[in-house]
Parts: sequence; structure tokens; C-alpha cells
Amino acid sequence: MEMITFCEKKSGYVSPEYAMDGVYSEKSDVFSFGVMILEIISGKKNTSFYDADRHLNLIGHVWDLWTEGRISEITDSCLDETVSTREALKYVHVGLLCVQEKAADRPTMSDVISMLLKESMALATPKRPAFAEIMTLNNTKLPENPEFCSLNEVTISDVQGR
Repeated sequence: MEMITFCEKKSGYVSPEYAMDGVYSEKSDVFSFGVMILEIISGKKNTSFYDADRHLNLIGHVWDLWTEGRISEITDSCLDETVSTREALKYVHVGLLCVQEKAADRPTMSDVISMLLKESMALATPKRPAFAEIMTLNNTKLPENPEFCSLNEVTISDVQGR
């Protein structure tokens, strides 16, 4: 897994290949769509989700719950009456396939549409998604206050409005 900085967590919908190398493709849109699916199902925003014990973003949180078989904890409770557990499982599964680290591992948008529309379609097993765990460059624990960050522990930028 490539190391990324805590400050880059603000990207939210940006695919890893674009964030790291400036490469944009149709698979970049698939990544963004996958993040949106996970946000809708969970009722949480990717960039504002913060779990100090495990992850700093929604993608990592959903991945852990998925691998632990705790799918019911992913779905926003306001969807309980409108979305069946089976449907929610499918949406999360498709969302995780869309946020794969390597663009080649992600489905095309036409494949995503097929997965979402067809009742019984075998879905591939998702691999660990991009940005599932965000670390600092030296692989140390992140600061207690996630609003401030410094890569070299010398400067801290605190942007404030006028």
C-alpha cells in the first residue's frame, strides 16, 4: 500500500491514481461513484468521518466492517424500512469494488450499472480498497487533533477565514 499523508485525506472522491500521479481515466469516475455509494448507504461523509482507534475515513471503516461480517453496522438506520439487508449488502459490495486501489481492479461504469440492476449476478470479491488506512509518511500514529497536520513537525498550517 502506498503511503499517503494525513493532509491528503481531504480528497474524499479523488482516485488514488489521480491523487498520486495526476492520471485521470474513466476508472477515476468509478472510484468517485463507489465513495458516493458508501456515503449514501452509511449516511456518513467520507471526508468528515473520523475514527481515532482504527481509521480516518469511511472507506476504511466500511472495509473493516465488511471483512468482519458486520454489514448491518454499515447501513444508516434511516434506510432500515426502505432498503432490505440483501440490497444494502449488494450496494456495499459494489461500492467496495469501485474503490479498489488499482484502477484495473475496478469495474467499468457499465459493469456497475449491471451489478446494481441485476438481481442475481455473481460479484467479484473486493480487495483492500485505496485509502483504507491513512498514515503519515513515517508510519507513526497521527496527531490527537486531526485538524492540524505537519509533515516535518516544524510547520503547521491553520487556515482561517477572514
